Amino acid sequence: MRQILLITDGCSNVGESPVMAAAHARQEGITVNVVGVVDYGTIGELGSREIADIAKAGGGLSRIVGTPQLAQTMQMMTRKTVVQTIQQAVNKEVKKILGEGSLEELPPLKRSQVVTVVDELTETTPLRIALLIDASASMKPKLGAVEEAIRDLALSLEAREGRSELAVFHFPGRSSSEDAMLDMDWSSDVSEVRSLFSRLKMRGATPTGPAIFKVLEHYRYDKLDEHRDRRVSEDQGEREGMIGGYVV
Repeated sequence: MRQILLITDGCSNVGESPVMAAAHARQEGITVNVVGVVDYGTIGELGSREIADIAKAGGGLSRIVGTPQLAQTMQMMTRKTVVQTIQQAVNKEVKKILGEGSLEELPPLKRSQVVTVVDELTETTPLRIALLIDASASMKPKLGAVEEAIRDLALSLEAREGRSELAVFHFPGRSSSEDAMLDMDWSSDVSEVRSLFSRLKMRGATPTGPAIFKVLEHYRYDKLDEHRDRRVSEDQGEREGMIGGYVV
């Protein structure tokens, strides 16, 4: 199960539309959740609107929060999206059995069994979350809360039964030509998260759309690597089978 968790104050101002980028992510089976840490006034209102639009296009959730609620909100959204995705898959299977029926139409005992299965899958399904952190100049006062929230999220993921992996990106990157930068590749090691924030350099622009596309690119490469590894394994198995055949 794959997610992008975007933390931003909204108001992207460079490159492609972040709403369009989130829609692309959804088409590729990647949910985009957005946590907004916005300012007051007109800028905050514009940022909030953009945040809601990105999440809607990405099939995810959006929340506007103050810094004290950031950690709790990130954990809640991650879990809720996993549950929703699993419920959607379960409902499809139920419809195959019941036709146009729904989960609510099952007898109470059967329904409780399905709910138990959903709860178990929520804890055991492999999960990958790409954290995408807005490191534009306006986010600088909020960075301490973001750091603490990410550490808490990493700890909560570590406590899951299933394999949970984080990758962390921030945007913009180190130069004007770098839309986003990979700070930590896929890892289930929480200790790596602690050293990230000393390397973040806050800059002025907010290329949210290009940054989402950068994360999508990373997901695609990762999928290619998995496919390549699978093919190599299958080829080795075939060769071993052939050798075995000659021996026989």
